[in-house]
Amino acid sequence: MSPLVFITGASSGIGQALASRYAQAGWRLALVARRAEAMQAWAAGQGLGPERCAVYAADVAGAASITAAAQSCIAAQGLPDVVIANAGISLGVDTAYAEDLAVMQQVYATNVFGLAASFQPFILPMRERRSGTLVGIGSVAGVRGMPGHAAYCSSKAAVASYCESLRGECRGTGVRVVTVAPGYVATPLTSKNRYPMPFLMQPDAFAERAFKAIESGASYHVIPWQMGYVAKLLRLLPDAVFDRAFAGQPRKHRHIEK
Repeated sequence: MSPLVFITGASSGIGQALASRYAQAGWRLALVARRAEAMQAWAAGQGLGPERCAVYAADVAGAASITAAAQSCIAAQGLPDVVIANAGISLGVDTAYAEDLAVMQQVYATNVFGLAASFQPFILPMRERRSGTLVGIGSVAGVRGMPGHAAYCSSKAAVASYCESLRGECRGTGVRVVTVAPGYVATPLTSKNRYPMPFLMQPDAFAERAFKAIESGASYHVIPWQMGYVAKLLRLLPDAVFDRAFAGQPRKHRHIEK
């Protein structure tokens, strides 16, 4: 039987591009998102029948919702070989305003808690099987905090730390934990950004590189590789130099701004 990949946030953007790449490689798909109709329409357009692709409506921010989707997948399709926790949102905040605290909580619920909740139902079964790969989609944005981007940047920093912790917990069990940190990818998530986006990639190009990176066995990948050097430089910059370098740059717009 063909291997199975479970992908959250699969209705658009990076998630849909990853689904397409895995389908091209002959994998069976378990696709998860809130918009089940969009995923079903995409699968039908790709000619993927029920033996190749199943769709599960779930919100990763709700533990009961994503757990039910995971359990349904295991019952209907079997235990996945790869789980990709990709679902994420990006909303600009200014925590000088009390109402933006709720927005920050929403971003954390999806990007951090949702990632852990997506992995949780699979960890023990994969350990018992002694094989499987858990992939967390982080971001280069998690390396340093950008103005207006506090919720997203800090959530992606948390993703990197969580995956690193989980990797240590799974060591010796046969379960791999991989962190993929995209740079800028042309998706609905980045479409309203008002600042420069160097090395902007198309989703299909990102998915091709991510597919190969996940299969390679390394635990951490920045895509594209050029952004890896940018990330290393940003990490090394003293705060005073970093602050001067980004002074006057457009900030991430608040969630209420169009």
